[in-house]
Amino acid sequence: MGVLALPRALRELVLGRVEPMPTALLGEFPELAVMRLRRGGLLPRLGGWCLGQGSVAGITVGQTVFLGVEAAVTAELLLHELAHVRQFEAFRAFPLRYWWESARRGYLANRFEVDARQFAARRLDRRPVDSPWNEDP
Repeated sequence: MGVLALPRALRELVLGRVEPMPTALLGEFPELAVMRLRRGGLLPRLGGWCLGQGSVAGITVGQTVFLGVEAAVTAELLLHELAHVRQFEAFRAFPLRYWWESARRGYLANRFEVDARQFAARRLDRRPVDSPWNEDP
């Protein structure tokens, strides 16, 4: 390994590697274009550790979705993560609010997770999707 390769290798270890958005999914769900995908890195493993797993399928920070190394890139997963992108946009302190929801209610009952699952399900059913993230509790 050369000296110049080390920073890139370290960067990929921490941040994962850039992954292109699947064109078929982008054609079907053009709203996914606002997201950037990365594969691997520390965040999916950290999320998995918090849930007692080796990794999570995806974790969103701003407009970037970090995919687990072995996660299948599906419409359901990307739409779920798109909901989190929108939650980041709607709530200035979203990471703290997400953490607080998880601490109070657990991961599955966290209202941001519930909203993301419902958003993905409605969008996959081709029903109009409300924006629950515009309401501040």
